[in-house]
Formats: sequence, structure tokens, C-alpha cells
Amino acid sequence: MSSKDQDQEVPLALPAPTIEAACIAQRGMLAVETRRCVPDEIAIAFTYNGATHAVMMATPCDLEDFAIGFSMTEGVIDEAADIDSLEVISTPLGIEVQMWLKGERGKAYIARKRSMAGPTGCGLCGVESLEAAMRPLPKVTQPAWRLTSQALVAAMASLEPAQSLNAATHAVHAAGFWTEAEGLVALREDVGRHNALDKLAGALVRNGRNATAGIIVMTSRVSIELIQKAARLDAPVLAAVSAPTAAAIRLAEESGMTLIGVARRQDFEIFTHPDKMLSETNRHVA
Repeated sequence: MSSKDQDQEVPLALPAPTIEAACIAQRGMLAVETRRCVPDEIAIAFTYNGATHAVMMATPCDLEDFAIGFSMTEGVIDEAADIDSLEVISTPLGIEVQMWLKGERGKAYIARKRSMAGPTGCGLCGVESLEAAMRPLPKVTQPAWRLTSQALVAAMASLEPAQSLNAATHAVHAAGFWTEAEGLVALREDVGRHNALDKLAGALVRNGRNATAGIIVMTSRVSIELIQKAARLDAPVLAAVSAPTAAAIRLAEESGMTLIGVARRQDFEIFTHPDKMLSETNRHVA
């Protein structure tokens, strides 16, 4: 065996999620050469039964959660058990996550893959048509519990202390799942807000949970894709620090999800289904 063949057989280590980047920091009138910890972005390809489904730029950590969560929120699987095997492979060009689907699930995916139209320039990953991009969602489960203002404030406040990657870089998003009984159950971080939510979804699915018993909290604005992904987790409430898009509001309303935005400290704005909130204040019309 040649030395070249031996080199090819040695698996590459997964890249670190952060790197130290040299920079010049201007501090008042003084310029200082220094270094800053920044998050890395790596091309990550998801393949199912040998066929590439999507390639995304993402932070290279929690990749099994990412793969399973993406598979779930994009409708490729219904549960983690639909995946027969999963392998994360680092290459000089990026990372490939190879998944093999079980039985009928694999056959259904291959049939779907064959029917896909040609690729478009950009946009939602893996969608075959405009109808798929704007797919209707099932109604989320209506919980017996009600969310108080104090609980929402506590849920949002739980994010920052748990964001170790953002504490180092100040450059990544987070998605968390919080319940009143347990507090912050899980949190995942990534440069992409969609990726962070997919990673969170994977963490929940791998533990046999959905989001019915609590709320999803995020550090980003809310786009339509986040509502679609949260609905796949049966989330009755999604709250975020920034405002939602109009499309996200419409879809949250249709799916029965309470959408809360601009949630910062004691303040927040409820855009859909306020009936899930127990308000301790009187409502006034501005």
C-alpha cells in the first residue's frame, strides 16, 4: 500500500467550532493588534441513502443533533428511529453527514428525490416547488397550561447564561426549549438561526420529546421557516428577541401557535393567539 493510500485512509478530525482570528482593534485613538475568537462556518452536506439532499454553511458542533433535527423539521423523517445509521465524515472541502433511512422511509425518500425539479438558485433547502415552500402546517397541540408574563421573562433570561459559544464569539444565535417545571431543558447554538433550531430539534427528538410541554425561545428574528420547523415539533409557543416577518405571523396564526417577538427583559409583543398567555396587566389600545 502506498503512503498516499495510507494518508487517504486516515479520517480527518472535525474542525473546531471557533478559531482565533488576528485583527486590529481601534480603541479611541489607539490601534492595537490583537486576536478575537470567532465562530467558524463549514459546508455541511446531508445525504440520505447515498443522495445529497442539502448543503448548508453551519457551525461544526452538535452535528448529529443538527442532522436529526433537520431531517425531522424538513419532513424527511417522523422520528429518530427512521434513521438506520448516521455517520459524520470530515473532508478537505467540508463535512458530510451520511444517513441511511430504514425500509419504506428510504424507498419513499428515493421516490421523492426522483420527482424533484431541477435546482434553483437559492432559498429553502430541498424544496421541490413553491407549494412545498409554502406548505400548510397541521394545527399545533393546544396545551392545558397557560404562560405567565413572569415565566416568559424567565425563559428568555435563561438563554444568555447558557450560550457558551456566543460568550466566546458574540456572533452566534441560540435556540432553547424551556418549561416551567424544568427550566431550560436544552439549548443549541449556530451561526444560522435555522441551524440552531434544527440542532435543538435534534436534541429533543433524540430524547423522545417534542415541544408541547413548553416554549421555544430564540435569539433571532422569526422568519417563516422557523415557524414551519417549530410546528413540526408541535410547539405551542415560540418567543424571540427580535420581530417576526409578516409571513411568519400569518403562518403562526394559521397553525395555532402563539408567536411572541421583541422579548427583551420585561417587555414583549404577542403577535398571534394571546389566549395562551395569562396577562397580569390591563390591555390598552395605543
